[in-house]
Amino acid sequence: MIPSARETGESAGRHSGETYQPTSDLTLPPATERKAKGDRTAVAPAAWRALERAAASVHGSWQYEGADVCTAEEVQEPLEHLCAQVRRSTAGEKPVLRHFPSTVPARRLVDGLRRFFLQHAFAAPGAELAAGEDEPVSEQDVVRVVCAMEEVAVVIDLDSAQRFAGRLISTDAMQLIVEVAHDMRSPLGSILFLAERLRSGQSGQVSPIQERQLGLVYSAAFGLSSLASDVIELARGGDKLVDHQPIPFSISEILQSVRDIVEPIAEEKGLALRLAPPENDARIGYPAALNRVLLNLTTNALKFTALGSVEVICKQLSRTRIEFSVKDTGRGIPPQVLVTLFDAFRRRQRPGDYTFSSAGLGLSICQKLVHAMSGELQVDTQLEKGTRFFFVLDMPLAPKM
Repeated sequence: MIPSARETGESAGRHSGETYQPTSDLTLPPATERKAKGDRTAVAPAAWRALERAAASVHGSWQYEGADVCTAEEVQEPLEHLCAQVRRSTAGEKPVLRHFPSTVPARRLVDGLRRFFLQHAFAAPGAELAAGEDEPVSEQDVVRVVCAMEEVAVVIDLDSAQRFAGRLISTDAMQLIVEVAHDMRSPLGSILFLAERLRSGQSGQVSPIQERQLGLVYSAAFGLSSLASDVIELARGGDKLVDHQPIPFSISEILQSVRDIVEPIAEEKGLALRLAPPENDARIGYPAALNRVLLNLTTNALKFTALGSVEVICKQLSRTRIEFSVKDTGRGIPPQVLVTLFDAFRRRQRPGDYTFSSAGLGLSICQKLVHAMSGELQVDTQLEKGTRFFFVLDMPLAPKM
C-alpha cells in the first residue's frame, strides 16, 4: 500500500541539485476555512481511500506497464509525493513538485493514478475494504480529485527534465536516441583522427609514455564511436550489422587490428594479452562483424580483469569450422546477471554490478552479430576465476591472400 500524503510539498525542490525531504502528513484546513473557500476541499475520506488504492495499483502493476525507465521500488516515493500534491490541489493550493529525474516518468505516474482512481472510485462499495469501512465516492469528489490531478500534470509539463522523460517514453523515443548517437559520432571521429596522427608522429616526436596514453585515448574514443554506431543500427532493426555477402579475409589481420586497439589498455593494467590465429588463416566470411565481436569481447574482458591475462584464441575444429573464444581471469559473472546478460538496455541489479555497458548494448550487439554469421554466442563463467565467451563459425578456406 502506498501511504497517502506523507509529504506537504512546501519545499519546492525544483532547482537543480536540490533533494526533496518529506516532512509531515498533509493537514487540511479547518472546516470553517474550507467553507470560506467555496467548500472546494470538502472531499470525503472515501475519495482519499480510492486514491491510496490507485497509488497501490500503479505501484503493484508497474513492472507490467512496460516501464523500463525505472523500477517499481524507484516509483514508490514519487507516487507518495504526487498523491500529496493532489490533496494539496484539492485544498486550493498550487501543487509544488519536487524535481524528478528524467528516469522517473512523473506524467505516466499521474496518468496511471487517474486511470486506477476512476476504477476504484466507481467500484462497488466494500469491494476493497472490509464491510462498514467503505462508502461510495460521490461524483463531485471524483471530479475534484481528477481536476487536481490535471493541475499536477500541468506543473509536471513545465519541468524540462520531465519533458525529456516524456519524449523518452513516447513513440519518438528511438528517434531521440538515434539523434544523440549521431551527435556523438562526429566529435569522436575527430578525436580518433587527431589521436592517430599524434601516435604516428605526424605532429612531432612523442615519448613512449605519451604514445601509450594516446593509445588509451584512441581505444576509449573508438569504443564510444562503436557504441554510437551500434545504437543507430539497433534502432534500425540491426539489419545492417553484417555485410550481405561473405568475402575473403585474413583472421590474423583481424586479430592484429584488435591488438592495436586494446594493447594500450592491457599495458596500462599490467595484463598479459595473447591472441592466437587458426592453422589456416585465409577464410571466407564477414570480417567487419567478426572484428566488432572480438574487439567488444576483448575490450570488456580487459575492463573486468584486474590481474592475470586475457586470451583471444581461434581454434580450428575442422577444415571449415573455427571456434573463437575470449577468456579472462577476471571476477566472473554472478548468476543473477546471467539471466539478462544478452538483453539490450537491461538494468543493473545494483551499482557496480557486472555489465558490459550501463545500457547493456555490448553483448546484445555481439549476440546479434554472431547470430547473423550463423553462430551462437555462449558463455562459461566462474566467480573469482574468470569468464570465457565463445562461438563457432563455419568459414570456408579462401585462396591465399
